[in-house]
Amino acid sequence: MSDLTKWFDQRRSPFELLDRLFQGEASGAEIRVEQVIDGEALVVRAELPGIDPERDVDVSISEGSLHIKARREEKIEYKERGSYRSEFRYGSFSRSLPMPEGTTQDDVTATYKDGVLEVRVPIPPQAAPPPQSTKINVIRA
Repeated sequence: MSDLTKWFDQRRSPFELLDRLFQGEASGAEIRVEQVIDGEALVVRAELPGIDPERDVDVSISEGSLHIKARREEKIEYKERGSYRSEFRYGSFSRSLPMPEGTTQDDVTATYKDGVLEVRVPIPPQAAPPPQSTKINVIRA
């Protein structure tokens, strides 16, 4: 069965197809994110519906990047008159985002609510650049 045939299987309702599209099955395994500055922190919100954050998510900072890795395992069973069908979806997803210079893992916090992982990264204060002086030659006229 080709991939196209699988997608347009007539036993699936149009709502199932839309659900599959919006759950990311048609796209790659990259996590969708939103990044905003909130005061002194960089806030990254990542869409991760249907996961157990304590078991299925790893958040770390290394080499100047925030790394989010997640895996999902989902099983759905359909029982109707005289028939039974089950589906399962599983896979790994990851995303790496550059962080402000000097960011360390020590102060990073993460929360998960309603399918959204929110990671707060304090922005380190930037060292003031050294004052620049330029020698100006004065020419007398």
